[in-house]
Amino acid sequence: MRVLVIEDDTTLGHALQEFLVQQGYAVDWLADGETALSAIAGQSYDLLLLDLNLPGKSGLDILHDLRANHEQLPVLILTARDGVEDRVAGLDAGADDYVTKPFELAELAARVRAFGRRRSGQKQPLIEAGPLQLDTVGREVRVNGDRLALSVRELSVLEMLMLRAGRVVTKRQIVNSLSAWDADFSENAVEVYVYRLRKRLEGTGAGIQTVRGFGYLLDVESAVQTP
Repeated sequence: MRVLVIEDDTTLGHALQEFLVQQGYAVDWLADGETALSAIAGQSYDLLLLDLNLPGKSGLDILHDLRANHEQLPVLILTARDGVEDRVAGLDAGADDYVTKPFELAELAARVRAFGRRRSGQKQPLIEAGPLQLDTVGREVRVNGDRLALSVRELSVLEMLMLRAGRVVTKRQIVNSLSAWDADFSENAVEVYVYRLRKRLEGTGAGIQTVRGFGYLLDVESAVQTP
């Protein structure tokens, strides 16, 4: 997933960005609300983490504008306002979830994963594709029960391929999903990660095919998600 964080606290903003990147997401971060709508209009995001107390334009104003423009981007509010009336106001304005500060990063990660499963149509945190099993909570892949050692980027690319097993995933789709504004991530980098994944998948019964001119396809005998 590609995530946009709007948080004016520099320490927290950096921490959230670093933590979510470690979880395998592409993360952009803004420290004010003025540029939020233009950023969302110019880039496709899968989730917005939105602080309410922002300079320039409040989080609630941003949320009202998003929904008024029929923007369906999922929004998770992060705020120190913990009163019932504040939660009701945020949810009534169109937020999908609400976390009050201070919060545990583990809880935040679980909520973000839940949004990811909802987006991809998963009902359970385990994805299966042929001999491959990906635990989206533990962030690990097993092949016929044995753990496969992968870097964060390798795992993220493989996750995209597993979710679309049997279908083509383009290089541009991978770049858009995994690169943040300040990240040096290109279609050439995608080729490197796919090459590494192919080496790691040798002899497993799963392989990555290149569909020339389009992208990549995970080739397995079957691809299912746990019921």
